[in-house]
Amino acid sequence: MAGRIEARLTELGIELPQPAAPLANYVGYAVSGSLVIVAGQLCTSNGQLRHVGKLGAGIGIDEGRQAARLCALNVLAQARAAAGGDLDRIRRVLRLGGFVNCTPDFTDMPQVVNGASDVMVEVFGDAGKHARAAVGVASLPGGVAVEVEGMFELG
Repeated sequence: MAGRIEARLTELGIELPQPAAPLANYVGYAVSGSLVIVAGQLCTSNGQLRHVGKLGAGIGIDEGRQAARLCALNVLAQARAAAGGDLDRIRRVLRLGGFVNCTPDFTDMPQVVNGASDVMVEVFGDAGKHARAAVGVASLPGGVAVEVEGMFELG
């Protein structure tokens, strides 16, 4: 039986991927008490890197938002696994950290990371509103445009 959040995902036409396997010596998520910390998730789909390149050098803000959205779906897949497969156990999205692979003169990181923030609010409503960082970086794994990490409260 689908829960409220799974029904919302269906309504939005969103199908979450399988949680990605870690690329190195870490886990996809860690749970401590009621907190779930999701490791940085790349913009991958079906195991393939998507949106490879830099903002400000070939990738525009709209594509960057799409990349951040894809990262957010991967974050949600990890959060669902951490919640034992039941996203209704997520009480609140507490924080997102967005990392944007960009040129030194690119300054629109917040607009790019909105692609991830918007997903959380679409899916969880007011409980999806969160604290956030949007940081420009010189490089990301695989050369992807965006990486997003998250923190959630379990109920």
